[in-house]
Parts: sequence; C-alpha cells; structure tokens
Amino acid sequence: MPGPAAGTAHAATTTDVVCLGESMVTFLPSQPGRLADVPSFGRGIGGAESNVACALAAAGHRAAWVGRVGADGFGDHLVETIAGYGVDTSAVRRDPDRPTGIYFRTATDRGAGAHEVAYYRAGSAASAMSPSNVPYGEVFAGRILHLSGITAALSADCLELLRELTAPRQGRPLVSFDVNHRPHLWRGGDASVLLELARRADLVFVGEDEAEEAWGIVGAEAIRAALPEPAVVVVKRGSAGATVFASGLRPGPRSSNAGGAEEGAAGTGSGDTVTVVPALHVDVVAAVGAGDAFAAGFLSATLRGLPVRDRVRHGHLMAAAVLTVPGDLTEPPARDHADRLAALDDGAWGRLRLGPGWTAADRAPEEVRTS
Repeated sequence: MPGPAAGTAHAATTTDVVCLGESMVTFLPSQPGRLADVPSFGRGIGGAESNVACALAAAGHRAAWVGRVGADGFGDHLVETIAGYGVDTSAVRRDPDRPTGIYFRTATDRGAGAHEVAYYRAGSAASAMSPSNVPYGEVFAGRILHLSGITAALSADCLELLRELTAPRQGRPLVSFDVNHRPHLWRGGDASVLLELARRADLVFVGEDEAEEAWGIVGAEAIRAALPEPAVVVVKRGSAGATVFASGLRPGPRSSNAGGAEEGAAGTGSGDTVTVVPALHVDVVAAVGAGDAFAAGFLSATLRGLPVRDRVRHGHLMAAAVLTVPGDLTEPPARDHADRLAALDDGAWGRLRLGPGWTAADRAPEEVRTS
C-alpha cells in the first residue's frame, strides 16, 4: 500500500501536535437513568484524539486533527465544533459513501456497572482510514504525532495505518501513543496488537487496569519491562497517581529509530529516571474525557520542556478541569495559574482539593486548597 516517503520533511513545521483518529457526535442524557428511560439528549462531540487536539489548542498550542467524517450534517458539526476550539481541521477528509459515527451514553461513570454506551460507528467514515487515503504530509507536519489504540480497533485498514505511522523512518516526529484499550471494540479481536504498537512509539500512556485487562501484565514495573523501547512510559494508576519511566524525550524531528529518545537513541528501560506523582483530590462531576485531558496536559508540558514531575502535574490539572464539568471538553486553567499549582511543594500539592469552578483565572492556590 502507498505510504509516506522516507525522509518526510517537517523540520520547518509550524504545528506543535497532530492528532489522528475518529471523532463522533455524542448524545448526552438530559437526566440520569437507563438509556431506555432517558427522554432526551443533548448533542456534543467525542473522540480521544480530537479531545486531545481541542485541549491543546485551548491551552495555546498549535494543534491539528486529522480524521475522516461523512459528507453529512454530523460531519459538518464535528469539523465546525473542533475548529471552533482553534484546531486546524484542514486535513480532515469527507467520505461520500460512509456516515459519521455517533453514540449515546448514560450519565453514570464509565467504570460503573450501570453505565451504558450505544455506539453506531460500524462502517463509519473513520473506519475507512487506511495507508492509501491519509494525507501523510499533514500527518507528519507536527513536532508530535498523537495516536491511540482506539483507531487500531476500528478496522483492518486502520490497524495497518497505525502500523505504518509508527514504523521507523527518517525524520519521524515524536510519536505519542495512548493505549486506550476499549474492550467492546476488541470483541473477537486480539488486543495484544496494542502492545506491538506501543513498543514502536516514543511516549506511551497506559493505565495499570488496561494493561492487566488487555495483556495480563500487572504493576508499573512489569509494564515498563514489557515496553522497553519507548523513551517515556506513563503508567496511570487511578487515584494513586502516575508513575513515569523516562530515559529522555525531546519533541521534534528525530533520526530513524522508532522508540527513540533524545538524538534518536532508542529507549531501553535501563537507566530510567522513575517519577511518581500523586493524583489530586477532585470533586468529580463526570468521569469522562479525563484520560484525554491528562495526555494533553502532559504533552503541553513536554512541548514546553518542563521537568517530568511538572509534566505529570499538568496532566493531573488538565484532567481535573474536565472532571469538574459534565462533558468531555472544557476551558483549561490559564497557563500561569496551572504553573503556580504545578510548582507547589509536595505537601501543598497533596492538600489541594479541586471542585467545580477551580479553573477561574482569579483563583489563587490558597483559594482552591480546602483540605
């Protein structure tokens, strides 16, 4: 299949992060309860990669989203809404023969037993993405290319595309990969392929729970041992925070080795710096979109060259902004506000408790510390 030519040029890029994946129109319930009982729904957007792009753009970065939508009203809504966040959508392709995906969900937490999601994405325009129809010049135009395992589950062509995008090649941007294991998408499939893709990336986000469910791997150290190549592996541990294994990471064009760190040298897992950062205390309104926001916060701080601890703290802060609103997206805290909180000493960080409204620009750290 056609793919990008070796040595794709992007040294003079003006884009910070390119995010590729499916975005869908999401219908949010007007009240709690079973889908069968909800009388009406409000319309929003949902998609791991477009969520990251929107959050990064809102945080002041130059972000682009590459995807495929139907030539329909829902496709219009997605492109217009995502562009409204300041995201470059010029590389989005319209499919005249396939629809834009949609889904409905209940108001309960995704991890709760009563949570329901009804997806209507089979045969969607995004599932037709392949190495033969993606605009590689735009995909490789950023300092960072952000992907997720959700795309790999959409179709055989989508999986082949992710294999192509994560393959070693001269001048490849830093590849960020969020495992994003969704069990319902892998029914009858082999989720172990997510481990293959993660090993070809430079920066990996993975939850302890999803690593155990998808690969049978338990614990942060075992996850790093299974992912020796990436320069940075961020293991998300829920309420326990995050553990980062880092052997170096510099966003921007590198030489040829996938999984490379600074100056294109491959990460090996040996000689790692291990950083453990506790999670924040958050008064949760809705537990949706937090993982995407965390990735956006971490990538934002990576682009700024901040220390690993502060990258994780910015991830936690961006996630807290989303957790304290009903939807997947929200305005992040102002950069100087987030920087002040991220710079707190360990004791003050541990005492923070963030609730609805905490991102207001005029709130000082002392005003959001309530415990």
